[in-house]
Amino acid sequence: MSLIKAREMMNEALNLARAAAAQGEVPVGAIVVKDGVIIGRGSNRPIDSHDPTAHAEIIAIRAAAAQLGNERLTDCELWVTLEPCAMCAGAIAHARIARLYYGADDPKGGAVAHGPRLFEQATLHHKPEVYAGIAADVSAILLRDFFASRR
Repeated sequence: MSLIKAREMMNEALNLARAAAAQGEVPVGAIVVKDGVIIGRGSNRPIDSHDPTAHAEIIAIRAAAAQLGNERLTDCELWVTLEPCAMCAGAIAHARIARLYYGADDPKGGAVAHGPRLFEQATLHHKPEVYAGIAADVSAILLRDFFASRR
């Protein structure tokens, strides 16, 4: 994938993260891409929706699955601004997403490079390719500024 295309995809996820922050939600955004086309978008909405599972990744995965009419998102990519938590990493594996691109690391709540490192578990049936650190600085600043404004 070209650097220009990677920036375009992550910028789309960052815009969704900004929209979440504007609604008072933790600024995380995600998109699902198939053959270079965005088929699912999501931004964090657990507060607004009163749903603890309404993470950006889950919303984007649900939208993509509905778009394809299939619970399997093989040959799809997930772009997300923050390292996925255990719930979202599990959903990524169950959806059979081929590639995961994420921005900022999440040492406390992440489950890909931190915590349980879900994709390293021998019993996991599907393990996506993982690419970390895409626009990590921008993602981290969004999160830092959001939480600083709440203190």
